[in-house]
Amino acid sequence: MSKLYQIRYLRTAETDLIGIFEYIQKDNPSAAVKQLEIFDKSISQLSKNPYLGAIPKDDRLKRLGYRILIIDKYLVFYVVKTNTVQIRRVIHGARQYIYI
Repeated sequence: MSKLYQIRYLRTAETDLIGIFEYIQKDNPSAAVKQLEIFDKSISQLSKNPYLGAIPKDDRLKRLGYRILIIDKYLVFYVVKTNTVQIRRVIHGARQYIYI
């Protein structure tokens, strides 16, 4: 049986998800709920396969141990620490992420 990692959302990632939900909800409430379900399903895969996401091209993020999971138009930035996957940011792919 393979080891399971705990998924932990940092406050910044929670704030990002709330912002995404509220933005989508203004035009389409059901789409907002569906997007959160997609995030949940995709991110939960990290508990079994924490290295699923890509290594970023940005040298700074690479040195800090970040990985990026792409979900639809969004980028989920996370770091694997011991038995935990820390979800640090969730941003739209069109945004600049150099200051994450």
